[in-house]
Amino acid sequence: MKHVEYLKKLGACSEGLAYASRFPTLQAAWGACDRLDWLAWLVTTPAWAEYERAIAPAWAEYERVRDAAWAEYERVRAPARAEYVRVRAPARAEYERVTAPARAEYERVRAALAEYERVHAAAYAEYVRVRDAAWAEYVRVTAPARAEYERVTAPARAEYERVRAAAYACMTCDELRARFTCPEVPE
Repeated sequence: MKHVEYLKKLGACSEGLAYASRFPTLQAAWGACDRLDWLAWLVTTPAWAEYERAIAPAWAEYERVRDAAWAEYERVRAPARAEYVRVRAPARAEYERVTAPARAEYERVRAALAEYERVHAAAYAEYVRVRDAAWAEYVRVTAPARAEYERVTAPARAEYERVRAAAYACMTCDELRARFTCPEVPE
């Protein structure tokens, strides 16, 4: 069966191959199939293969040009980078020399920040302890009302989900077949 070999070449799953082998042609399997995902796969997979075939020469040319351009970029960049590294070291040393007194002052002042953080941490820990206890009480008090709300609203929520699912499932196999044709099995 030529169409089954074609589907195997495209990478069809074993279940799809078994299904297609029950039909004399791909068109017959296409017309009888009620799996939207299979039909969509059959429409898009050959199109993707054709796209890849069509772009291959352009991609190869791009890679050829890119590799040459990258080599030229590296040839020009390397000496400039070496000069940057050579000049940077003494400049960094001078920066360190000039900023050292300011960093020393910063470290001295930073002790005040450490004291603030110690006081803040203790106060925040107490706040969290009180807040968490209050929240636990809130949850305990509201739990029965929340459970009743969930019980009362569950049927309405289920009906909404049923209607929503039906609305989103509007595309059918027949709609797909009306929009697309069955791919031809190549000779």
